[in-house]
Amino acid sequence: MKLPIVAYGDPVLRKKATDFEPDEIAGLKQLVADMFETMYNARGVGLAAPQVGLSKRLFVIDASPFDDEEPELKDFKKAFVNPQILEETGEEWAFNEGCLSIPDVREDVYRCPVVRISYYDENMVQQEGTYKGLAARVIQHEYDHIEGKLFTDKLSPLRKRMLEKRLNDISRGVVKVDYKMKFPAVKKGRS
Repeated sequence: MKLPIVAYGDPVLRKKATDFEPDEIAGLKQLVADMFETMYNARGVGLAAPQVGLSKRLFVIDASPFDDEEPELKDFKKAFVNPQILEETGEEWAFNEGCLSIPDVREDVYRCPVVRISYYDENMVQQEGTYKGLAARVIQHEYDHIEGKLFTDKLSPLRKRMLEKRLNDISRGVVKVDYKMKFPAVKKGRS
């Protein structure tokens, strides 16, 4: 099922998400499937639970669209449940990032090229992995979401001021998207 994506300005995007507890995992596989469907429908490469209104430590990624730049990403599709970044290393590098919750805004963001992360997969099997390049970047971007952070937080104060009107417009639903979104500043029953 395609879920509505929460737009910039919704408080859920600023909350630090909580872990899934054992009694909450019954619907986890379906939630992961719904999040992948939602992400693919919006043509994204990652989606975190807060972006669908759920303040839980979960994100899904499919970095295969980057396999032309990094062939090892050909089948890189994973769910990360209750993840914890253990280490970020290397000299930060810039890459132009976007976000499904902040449509039509793309900015250069600096991130470390290597990340080591501990997580559970959708079957609640503990995993640990070290990822580099674009896989590391997508993981760090989605991890920021479950920490209540957005890629715009990494921009200079000047750049943030320059984007302020566009961000406020997104919050009010003044943006064209071809996927279902929930806008925090749009009241139900008003047009």
